[in-house]
Amino acid sequence: MCRVLGVSPSGYYAWRTRPPSARALADQRLLTRIRAIHAQSRGTYGAPRIHAELRELGVRCGRKRAARLMRQAGLQGAHRRRRLRTTIRDLDAAPAPDLVARAFATDRPNRLWLADITYVRTWSGWLYLAVVLETFSRRVVGWSMADTLESALVVDALTMALWNRRPKPGLIHHSDRGGQYTSLAFGRRCRAAGILPSMGRVGNAYDNAMAEAFFATLETELLMRRTFPHRGAARAALFDYIEGFYNLHRRHSALSYLSPAAYERRWQENVRIA
Repeated sequence: MCRVLGVSPSGYYAWRTRPPSARALADQRLLTRIRAIHAQSRGTYGAPRIHAELRELGVRCGRKRAARLMRQAGLQGAHRRRRLRTTIRDLDAAPAPDLVARAFATDRPNRLWLADITYVRTWSGWLYLAVVLETFSRRVVGWSMADTLESALVVDALTMALWNRRPKPGLIHHSDRGGQYTSLAFGRRCRAAGILPSMGRVGNAYDNAMAEAFFATLETELLMRRTFPHRGAARAALFDYIEGFYNLHRRHSALSYLSPAAYERRWQENVRIA
């Protein structure tokens, strides 16, 4: 073997008996932490979020080093795929104007909410999920699930968001022009709460890009990796993902790699100090 590989026998045996270097031992300790963080993220974090978690734990490590160790250990984050549309426009309904014009940035909570619907495949049929997303922190402030695509699905999601946040009148609720959002029931709920409805253009995902991005994350980190024997299993998994992981722990690059809950806490602390 040594002759074939061009290595001297003495060099080979010296390598066999040489103890691991300090760098190799440090890599082993770091990889142990990386494996634990990757497991805590439910196998969804790639190198950037792993690096952010290490930094918060006080571990000095470059992002490239974390990526190298993950690659060597066969660890990788979840990857996105394209999402299908679920809402269908009601041609007889009058849509609300677009009050957002793709300007999703806000300087405080409860100024602008985004809403959308997705579907979840189960062995016993479809389950539909409607969410209301706080643009300031990317937090899901309202959600609802149902077996059918009726207006009650989005009304219930909005009602939950109102109960959770209790916003002042004048908040903008932005969605696509799906029939659920142009329905009379949803319009009445918005007027009763003092909410200004806003809707993007037909067939343009960029007009509701942040909500689309949330569903892409949900699909990548949960739906593509699980199968559900019935709707009850899907409901439980969605609840656990949204309330147990996404809102509280999932780090966002747009939020300086903080979770939605942590981002809001930091903002509240800064407001109190100011």
